[in-house]
Amino acid sequence: MAERTDNHPSPVAGGPQGAEPAPFIFPPWTNRIRLLPPVLLAGAGLYAVAIFAFGAVPETTDVGYCPQQPVAYSHALHTGRLGLDCRYCHSTVEQAGHAAVPPTQTCMNCHAKIRAESPKLAIIRDSFKSGRPVEWIRVHDLPDYVYFDHSAHVRRGVGCVSCHGRVDQMETVAQVKPLSMGWCLDCHRNPERHLRRVEDVTRMDPELPPDKQLQIGRQLLKEYGIHPSTDCSTCHR
Repeated sequence: MAERTDNHPSPVAGGPQGAEPAPFIFPPWTNRIRLLPPVLLAGAGLYAVAIFAFGAVPETTDVGYCPQQPVAYSHALHTGRLGLDCRYCHSTVEQAGHAAVPPTQTCMNCHAKIRAESPKLAIIRDSFKSGRPVEWIRVHDLPDYVYFDHSAHVRRGVGCVSCHGRVDQMETVAQVKPLSMGWCLDCHRNPERHLRRVEDVTRMDPELPPDKQLQIGRQLLKEYGIHPSTDCSTCHR
């Protein structure tokens, strides 16, 4: 084999013949940084989905809502220890769609004689004298596009405790159920899990064991002729 006789140096990749290689601007490990943007974008997408799926649902945003009312009315005292029936104050639940907030006169029926000078009742007394209603804060507030009829449920044996929980144990009323569309539909599809005798709807007793509740619920379904609708127009009118 013939020997190479030219005196030209071998070409250097990346530059003119005889030139030194160009130095790296960044060290080689920085190449890994190129993976960060797609990872961050994917993580941001997953975070947004998680926030929407778990952080913006009624179970997260509504359950536990417990505003301080202008008057420290204790349901635990009045309903629990004194046994006051829900319908004494919320007198429209059997005839109307809304559970009326009691007027000041309802409070004064008792408190004109009982603890009439209590400082805790100053707002009640002022309301009664002025005629201006007490500005109670609504706890269970459905969206405006939802139609819900209290009387349709109460008169068919759906107890107050099914939607409002053990109010008889609450010093300040809080929302304990999500009241979401899925939650309502679950009850409409399986109403036997929540039915009781109509005369017992305001009782705050704990729910029966599941097997006994199903037995009684199925019996009441037939007896009361209950066929809950799941059509959209039932609640969205």
